[in-house]
Amino acid sequence: MGPDDLVLCAGTLPRGTPFAERLEAAAAAGFASISLWGRDIAAARDEGRSDADLRSMVADHGLTVAEVDPAWWWLPGAADVHVDPAFDSEEVFRFGEDDLFAMAEAVGARSLNAVDVFGGTWTVDDAAEAFCGLCARAAEHGLLVHIEWLPWSRIPDLATALAIVEGADAVNGGLNVDAWHVVRSGCDVADLAAVPGERILGIQLDDGPLAAETNLVEATLHHRRLPGEGEFDLVGLLRALAATGTSAPLGVEVFSDDLHELGAPEAARQAAATTIGILEESR
Repeated sequence: MGPDDLVLCAGTLPRGTPFAERLEAAAAAGFASISLWGRDIAAARDEGRSDADLRSMVADHGLTVAEVDPAWWWLPGAADVHVDPAFDSEEVFRFGEDDLFAMAEAVGARSLNAVDVFGGTWTVDDAAEAFCGLCARAAEHGLLVHIEWLPWSRIPDLATALAIVEGADAVNGGLNVDAWHVVRSGCDVADLAAVPGERILGIQLDDGPLAAETNLVEATLHHRRLPGEGEFDLVGLLRALAATGTSAPLGVEVFSDDLHELGAPEAARQAAATTIGILEESR
């Protein structure tokens, strides 16, 4: 996969969209790849589909699987936290490391997305050591791993995420640059342009207002906007990323209740159309 490949991220489609419909929507809209959450793969298996079925379906639609989301257990102490399923509405903590590695390998995924969920008292050096271990284990499954920083987390910005990645110095480890988190963490596009291109393994486009929302978690999961329909400087962001020489594919991740109401095919179509418009403007 490369910078000319568009990825339809799982969150751009309605939560309950079946596996087959995800593939159909992505292919019809012209995407080269999709991303999946563990819950998407589990739901397909619950429909009676084998892993071989899933791989065949992806290939038959001319697609690949870019990434599987999210790796939440990798930081010190995180794996020891128990979350009652009744409070796991997003079905994040249902799947541990062995589960997600197996799922990613089953669908031929390129990478795994890593985030900080629980915080803690660990240092950047501690996190780098933990990330190095995660990358080593992921490599046994043929996976890249990228850290996505979240402004409300203990990995809140580009500087912290990059320090962890560089401290780990894993050949298959890098960053996932999400436009929403770039803007909400106050990251300057000039800072992005200075990142070594080989460290940027994933990119996710979305849009929103420049003024930060009161509840960032609520906003990022329900009220993102399609690329070009908000106030983010996505053209500047794309140009900064291009300056790094990154070969990361370009994902579109628009968690939006309004977009989801349109249904999977239309959500995918609009996501592709608006993203292509921004790409053309940036070149």
